[in-house]
Amino acid sequence: IPRVDTKPIAKALIARFGSLAEVLGAPASLLEEVKGIGPTVAIDLKVIAATAQRMARGEVRGREVLSNWTQLLDYCRSAMAFESREQFRILFLDKKNGLIADEVQQTGTVDHTPVYPREVVKRALELSASAVILVHNHPTTPSMVTLDHAEYR
Repeated sequence: IPRVDTKPIAKALIARFGSLAEVLGAPASLLEEVKGIGPTVAIDLKVIAATAQRMARGEVRGREVLSNWTQLLDYCRSAMAFESREQFRILFLDKKNGLIADEVQQTGTVDHTPVYPREVVKRALELSASAVILVHNHPTTPSMVTLDHAEYR
């Protein structure tokens, strides 16, 4: 947005979506409904969101995931909080609880995603994972990643 006061646009975005996280998680089509946001700016905001997700993921990779619960929660939120459909995601860990891989095993509907234990175990064995963290989201509450159901071994 060249040479324009962006403060009113920023305020309009926050008023519409509630927070910066919600703005960055919103689909481009909804961003464009806000006065002053065209396709280019919407894409710029999506690039910023993708960059933030990559940075959060980078902070966790190769580190002891379970030694810092807050970092794990932030990582999962950045990866899943604004998905429009449920995801069943697996974090595969090595013997020091370092992240080997983060994979979406299944993508479901707005309120359901299938889980196949055989496939979870099969993939963990393929990666020689010592532990896994199983996570899924609830798209109906986009600002929270439900980790109540997370299991780790």
